[in-house]
Amino acid sequence: MKKVLVMVALVMASVIIYAFNDSRKANQGRKEIADKGEVVVMDKEMFLRDVFDYEKSKEWNYKGNKPAIIDLYADWCGPCRQTAPIMKELAKEYAGKIVIYKVNVDKQKELATLFNTTSIPLFVFIPMKGDPQFFRGAADKATYKKAIDEFLLK
Repeated sequence: MKKVLVMVALVMASVIIYAFNDSRKANQGRKEIADKGEVVVMDKEMFLRDVFDYEKSKEWNYKGNKPAIIDLYADWCGPCRQTAPIMKELAKEYAGKIVIYKVNVDKQKELATLFNTTSIPLFVFIPMKGDPQFFRGAADKATYKKAIDEFLLK
């Protein structure tokens, strides 16, 4: 009887772990997600591949084919939770024109350090040419739209 209970517990644990890992990475790095207007979860590997490989170069050189916003946030941060729905709306409104990424600073400490993230939320606006610009703190949707229209899509 003990063997059966142990086997059932192991199977259930495996299913839960598989489901958690699968759903957590569902929109991580998938190009079609960004093109459909969804916020893309970013990790270091994706950043190096799609944004900037700081391990090979010290001079900023954006690799993307659309302007981007990187939202550096944490799950426990109140202002971050307030801006998350705004970023989702903007990703839909600007689908095909810009890409919006989100980076959890608790899970991606190296990327947080790269941007000198001392307070969150921190938004990194990345134009096709030129250096990124930083926007610290939460704002309303109109403020982000103005930055997108005047800085990213000018």
